[in-house]
Amino acid sequence: MPAHLATSARRALNPRQSDLLAAVREAGALSIEALAQRFGVTLQTVRRDVRQLEQLGLLARFHGGVRTPVSTVENLAYAQRKALNAGAKELIARAVARDIPAGCSLILNIGTTTEAVARALLHHRGLRVITNNLNVAAILSDNPDCEVIVTGGVVRARDRGIVGEATIDFLRQFRVDIAVIGISGIEGDGTLRDYDVREVRAARTIIEHARQVWLCADHSKFGRPAMVEVGHLSDVTRIYTDQPPPAPFDRLLRDADVACVIAAEVAGAHGG
Repeated sequence: MPAHLATSARRALNPRQSDLLAAVREAGALSIEALAQRFGVTLQTVRRDVRQLEQLGLLARFHGGVRTPVSTVENLAYAQRKALNAGAKELIARAVARDIPAGCSLILNIGTTTEAVARALLHHRGLRVITNNLNVAAILSDNPDCEVIVTGGVVRARDRGIVGEATIDFLRQFRVDIAVIGISGIEGDGTLRDYDVREVRAARTIIEHARQVWLCADHSKFGRPAMVEVGHLSDVTRIYTDQPPPAPFDRLLRDADVACVIAAEVAGAHGG
């Protein structure tokens, strides 16, 4: 929306809608229930406000919640992504860590959810982890029973991800037990999507060089658009998420024979 139209739209909002918009922008995304509790109104009132804000182009809805509008060509800033749904990411990370056996080989790719997985693996033993994420490497370097291998390539300053041809060439040397990957969005046809072509090429290579692929995606990733295709849900062995996937994703997962782990139901303390 052009700046002058956006300003006019904000002027047309009532005080509660203005506060709701500010709350969502600060958090990145919030559930309808959380907004109703925060403002002391009914779910119907929140949905009505959200519908108006969406029509003005100020917010975007997803299953069970609302978020700031997303671009198909540019991801959110790293700090915002790290804070967005942080609790859900921690639940997912603990569920993933619970299922990773000691003494296996892993690849963890770029993303704030895979960084949460790395933190959940700090007490595992005998792991060999390959990563193109310097944040993951720094986290796991605190685990003396974990060997960390960092790919070559170009470091992106904004999130310390490593990308480029050298990254792909390095990854092709390996075949690991499990690839734990994050994603920016899952389209309604089951397509996995992200923003940076260089990051996507590395992610495709990771998928090709793993015996199992475990996808970590909180509820906000379902139906979220992004420009570049990484793969399809059929490329995934398991998906870890924090809420039951909405239609049509539940059917797509069944059709692709992808195991779906709802982290809130299983997550807990784990020592590997």
